[in-house]
Formats: sequence, structure tokens, C-alpha cells
Amino acid sequence: MATITIRGLDDRTKSNLRLRAARHGRSMEEEARTILRNALTAEAPDAPDLAAAIGARFRALGGVELDTPPRGAIRKPPKPPR
Repeated sequence: MATITIRGLDDRTKSNLRLRAARHGRSMEEEARTILRNALTAEAPDAPDLAAAIGARFRALGGVELDTPPRGAIRKPPKPPR
């Protein structure tokens, strides 16, 4: 098992942790472990892909319709030097 130390925790947060631990009948250390475990094992919400996220951000500004040029045949790859 690993051990961590949390420095710089403000007094209000420590007090809230102490009160929450008491309500749940646990030590502060066990309450902190439970909070971390729950936060890190919660299922992450489905995030849209990058294109969808960019589209959603700029949708209100209006879109741009571009004509797609026709594609020609694929050219042959160059021959390697001899």
C-alpha cells in the first residue's frame, strides 16, 4: 500500500473532512481514502470527439459549406532509385 501526504490543506477543508468522517463513522484517513476511491473509480462521462467539440463551440456563429472537388485516380508511386 502506498502512502501520501497532503500539505497545505486549509483548516476549513480539514474541518469538513473531520465532520464528514464523523457522520459516516470513519476516521479522517478512511474518509479521505473513500472520497479518493469514489472520485477515481467513477465512470467518466462520454466526451465528444474533437471534431464534435469544435463544431459545438462554433455552431452559433454559423457554418461554412465547402464544395468538395472531384477526386481523380490515384497516381502510381515513384520507382525507387537503382
